[in-house]
Amino acid sequence: MPIKKIRLIKRLSLKSRLVLAAVVWLTVMIIAAGLMMPSQVYLYMQEDTKQQLAIYMDEIAAALEADDKGNLKLTSPLSDPRFTRPYSGFYWSAKTDKALLRSRSLWDKTLIAKDEHVLLGARDEKLIYIKSTLYYPDYPAPIEVVIGTDQQPIADTVRSLMGQLWLILALLYIGILALITIQIQWSLSPLSKMHKELSQLRSGKKTQLDEEYPKEVAPVVSDLNALVFHYQELLERARHHAGNLSHALKTPLSVLKNEVSAKDAMTQEQLRPSLEQIQNQIDYHLGRARMAGAKNILAVSSCPSERVDAISMAFDKVYADRGISLINELDSDLNVAVEQTDLDEMLGNIIENAYKWSSSLIRVYSALHKDKPETIEIIIEDDGIGIPKHELDTVVKRGVRLDETTPGTGLGLNIVCEMAHSYRGKLALEQSTLGGLKVILSMKLAQ
Repeated sequence: MPIKKIRLIKRLSLKSRLVLAAVVWLTVMIIAAGLMMPSQVYLYMQEDTKQQLAIYMDEIAAALEADDKGNLKLTSPLSDPRFTRPYSGFYWSAKTDKALLRSRSLWDKTLIAKDEHVLLGARDEKLIYIKSTLYYPDYPAPIEVVIGTDQQPIADTVRSLMGQLWLILALLYIGILALITIQIQWSLSPLSKMHKELSQLRSGKKTQLDEEYPKEVAPVVSDLNALVFHYQELLERARHHAGNLSHALKTPLSVLKNEVSAKDAMTQEQLRPSLEQIQNQIDYHLGRARMAGAKNILAVSSCPSERVDAISMAFDKVYADRGISLINELDSDLNVAVEQTDLDEMLGNIIENAYKWSSSLIRVYSALHKDKPETIEIIIEDDGIGIPKHELDTVVKRGVRLDETTPGTGLGLNIVCEMAHSYRGKLALEQSTLGGLKVILSMKLAQ
């Protein structure tokens, strides 16, 4: 089976799987019933006919006489008049080595045995028949009696019954399939309810799922509620801790600033940048902690095209003397599941690096992920000097800077990598066809 078909089967919904299984099972059962029942009905009617013929056989045995020369005669007619009507389809014959006695229905014909299992009547019709060997006191030799009836009426009856049976089976098939579909729909309705509530949770309309679910689903709902609650508590706790840390450092930092301001100008010039850097880092991480505490994190959506335009306008002013051109090829309708401030942080760090190292051109475009259709790749390329291939994995580590002469902390790409991971995305670095660095930021598409 092709891989695409296997993947398609694996992605079928539970409802589709159950309905498909029911259709296959029901189809096989209905077809098997339609094919097996005719033969079973025919065998039943054949056995019933043979039992009726056995009654006639008893009548023949009671009324048949044979003299010492082997001549046969029937002392009284059979109870069924069809044995006396020519070509009626009901026949019998009795024979000895010297004589043959036939029913009037055979007229001038005889029963013909084509083979061991096929006996033909007066019109060469196939017969359902029984045989019996009789012995009488006046004639010691065996007397073979054969009685049979045309099998075509039984075959016609079975064929007529099967036409009605297929209609009944078709109605039964439709009815059972409809009932199974309703049963599946009703059985899976809690999952549909859960999906609806999860959508409301994602959009921020709810803070947890309802507790009224069947006992098979209730543990999953309970665990999800506990997970969401724990997630929100962790975010709130992290935000409070970051705030507490910031306030705890504010006083010692103010003391240091006052001490530095009392020093001479040269000492102040040496220490002030470090103090400002500490203050900026505190403010930055406090801001990130506040952003991470957003309660509607599942409902976020941002437009990368708009953010790239806004960021490039700012950097065009900062790096106006370098004459860098940024080409934004992102679709304005494209939205990713990332909070806007976090998206600005990620794209800002990447684009700022491109502005620092590009020679003249930065290109920003998007591409769908090869294996994940719900993921988009935002690609930023520049025509700068790039990064050696063996250092592409190293540069995203915390605090790593390849050029110490350029201002920076070495945290930018590491922060982007961590933030992308928190949104179930990924950051990858490659060498660009423009000659510089190619940054691939993979993120989930907004719902």
